[in-house]
Amino acid sequence: MKISATIITYNEQANIARAIESLRCCDEVVVVDSGSNDRTVEIATNLGAHVIDMQWLGFAGQKNFASENAAYDWILSLDADEALSEALEAEIWHIKKNGPAYDAYTMPRMAQYLGRWILHSGWYPDRKVRLFNRAKAKWMGEFVHESVKVWGAVGHLESNILHYTCSSLSEHIKTMDRYTTLAAEQLIAERRRVGWAELLLDPIWTFLRTFVIQLGFLDGMEGLAIAYMAALYNFLKYAKARLMSPQR
Repeated sequence: MKISATIITYNEQANIARAIESLRCCDEVVVVDSGSNDRTVEIATNLGAHVIDMQWLGFAGQKNFASENAAYDWILSLDADEALSEALEAEIWHIKKNGPAYDAYTMPRMAQYLGRWILHSGWYPDRKVRLFNRAKAKWMGEFVHESVKVWGAVGHLESNILHYTCSSLSEHIKTMDRYTTLAAEQLIAERRRVGWAELLLDPIWTFLRTFVIQLGFLDGMEGLAIAYMAALYNFLKYAKARLMSPQR
């Protein structure tokens, strides 16, 4: 069993080395870059990755392009701000040694936010399909929140992908501005009408669910920030969709 690791990038010089260096269990690393103007391509190339330049096709499109251009059928897909934990790497070595029992595997993802590992707030275990046979799986999702659809049996690994998210609130706000625009475009494409109830009530419910029901208060100050930002995300998503809609 040989595995191709795939990573899509745009200006990821701060993260790409950590991601690639965690992929010792893979037989090649394919980086699909969409026009970075920092040192991303240089760093990836120096670490032995096969770098392909490709104009932006959307998140799912870019990741499918990476899978299609890999040398091997088994794909391990990471985002540039992620890395395999040593325990997860050991689990994958075990699969390689004994052969896969499934067509794809999920694994939990643990996020570091503002320097703290988050174990509540709806952020953990956040299971994702990231190891899969490309003949039985494909990335789906036109705008945001892309995911792998599997036509086959799915197994579950126990160790974590490590997700290094925002190190500052300013970074989080900048990222959220981009993603809420994409989310609003998705709502418009789906012909969703956004009413005042969603604008007023959904952010409040999101905060209460994240901080109280999903135990975000156990994540301390960082959990409070996550709850507020989740509420703001939903408000901005709906507000942008309403402002962008020709029917408002």
